[in-house]
Amino acid sequence: MKVKLYGIPNCNTVKKALSWLEEHQIDFVFHDFKKLGIAETKLRDWVFVQGWELLMNRKGLTWKQLDLRIKENINSENAAVAVMQEKTSLIKRPVLEANGKIFFGFDEVAYSNIFF
Repeated sequence: MKVKLYGIPNCNTVKKALSWLEEHQIDFVFHDFKKLGIAETKLRDWVFVQGWELLMNRKGLTWKQLDLRIKENINSENAAVAVMQEKTSLIKRPVLEANGKIFFGFDEVAYSNIFF
């Protein structure tokens, strides 16, 4: 099974997902948004599954610190993808790709269902 986890290492939810995968000896690759960025095509794949409104993390510090004019202009998929690509901390995380499927956030039960 090909498994890839996307996120930022200092995020508590990403840390939980990483720990869970390691504890359950799941072979995975970690993609650090901060160091590696994210391709527009990948973001569009995720938006297709999740919708940009749910993929964008509006509860975090990055959103709160975002200029009001930028927030007001995020009214379409194109605008959302552009901002999330520039400010990767706006992407809801972690994002898990496993067996050709995409999962957003972390939930122990959901991860157990994916892998066992």
